Order: sequence, then structure tokens, then C-alpha cells
Amino acid sequence: MAMPAPAHAPLGHGELASYAESIAGCVRCPLSRGRTQVVFGSGDPDADLMFVGEAPGFHEDKQGVPFVGAAGQLLSKLLGGIGLTRDDVFVANVLKCRPPGNRDPLPEEIAACEGHLFRQIELIRPKVVATLGNFATKLLSGRPEGITRVHGREQPVSLGGNRVVLYPIFHPAAALYTPRMLEVLEADFARIPALLGRDPAPAPVPALRPVPVAPAEPVQLGLF
Repeated sequence: MAMPAPAHAPLGHGELASYAESIAGCVRCPLSRGRTQVVFGSGDPDADLMFVGEAPGFHEDKQGVPFVGAAGQLLSKLLGGIGLTRDDVFVANVLKCRPPGNRDPLPEEIAACEGHLFRQIELIRPKVVATLGNFATKLLSGRPEGITRVHGREQPVSLGGNRVVLYPIFHPAAALYTPRMLEVLEADFARIPALLGRDPAPAPVPALRPVPVAPAEPVQLGLF
């Protein structure tokens, strides 16, 4: 059963919406022959924070929205933990079409599609670009180091003609298979407000626990 698409803002930015329409029929690589539709991206077209993943999966290909499966639900929860929603950010992928069987992107597919991503960054002009996983991190950093070595370590880069903070993070799907990874993701997400120049999100209020009451002294029953 397909997962419901998360609420997301329409592409209200005129240039970004026009660009989305212009690539809806993209045939730059063979992936165009097996897709249902181009998965352009979703969210705030003027977002300060942009997330870049790897490629659409089965549900994304059907619904035309990135991160709508289990990993997308976790992404929404992680955003909620820092006081943000999907409507506050923009989410996209390196590839705009689903690879067969969700296999890894091929170098020629990345080369054919990366221009679309750089144009998105150019139009959105985010302050922070958070890369989710190895493929997005290596592409946008221009370095060979994998996500395990560089996650949570921001670096200034130039993308789409703009100076941005690149912030590598593990892909949320990693926490679906390795629960301990969730703590790492939460810690890396907790640094995002500071990178955006905002105050940290308030810590959740712990649930109130009942105040222990001293047991009443036992009643001594006498014989009358």
C-alpha cells in the first residue's frame, strides 16, 4: 500500500515552478523510459534549508513527491524535533527519476541529472544544504569521503552560484535498519537551527511523574 504523501507547499516561486514544468518530460538519460513521472522536489521555494537525497523510490515515483515512504515519515519527525515541518524546507534528490529496483545511481545518470539539482539550488538560494547519504554528499562536496566520516561536519561551498553551508547527514533510511543510528541523526539534526542562525528548538517538556506519597502507618487493630 502506498504511503500518504506528506503535506507540502506548492511550488509558488515563479521561476522554480516554470523550471519544474520544463523538465517534466526530461529524456537526458535512459531512466526516463521506465519512470512514472519526474520527481522534481517539494516544499518552500524560498527555503533557508534544503535537503538532497539520492533518488526517488517506488512510492515517490508513483506520487511525484520525494520522501513519502517510511524514510520520509522519519524525516518529518526529525524536522519536528527541531521545530520545523516539510512546509518550511525544500526536499529534492540527486536523480529525478527512479532507478530500476531502487539500485544505486550510475555515474552517467548522475552526470545527466545533476544540472537540474544545481539549477534548483540556484533558484531556491538556501542557506544550508543538508545532504542525506553518500551519493548526495560526494556529489555536492566534490570529495570522496563517505558519509560515515563527514556526517555532522558543516563546510562552506559554492553551489548553483551561491555560497551555502553544506551539512552532510546520514540518510533517514539508515535508522530504519539500525535503530542506534536514530540517536546519531537526532544529534546531527539538533545542530541545524544554529547553522540557520536560529535559536535551538526548545527541549520537549518531560511528562509529569506522580509525586511519591509516603505510605500511611499501619493501623494497629486492638481487641475491645
